[in-house]
Amino acid sequence: MASFAHTPAPPYYAVIFTSQRTEGDQGYGDMADRMVELAHAQPGFLGVESARGAGGFGITVSYWESTQAVANWKANAEHRIAQETGKTRWYADYELRVAKVERAYGKTHPASHE
Repeated sequence: MASFAHTPAPPYYAVIFTSQRTEGDQGYGDMADRMVELAHAQPGFLGVESARGAGGFGITVSYWESTQAVANWKANAEHRIAQETGKTRWYADYELRVAKVERAYGKTHPASHE
């Protein structure tokens, strides 16, 4: 079930992965579940939010304590296999962006991150 990531007060980093899936699962669902499980075990991981439309367009945002934590995640051996498989099998197109979160607020905890 999708839910909001519970992040600390800024600053922290967001890795924004936007993608267009190819047709069929081809093992994608299992690998996506494994990547979330693996990310949770990574030092510096803060949370993840993900959504995918019926047409295959999706956005996943993972949150990290530091740029070093982001770099370590990118270099993780099992994650690298998923990255390469994504390029050749699962994604017709993708874009990855890394951003520093400097301010965060919302309805549930409006003052906790301002």
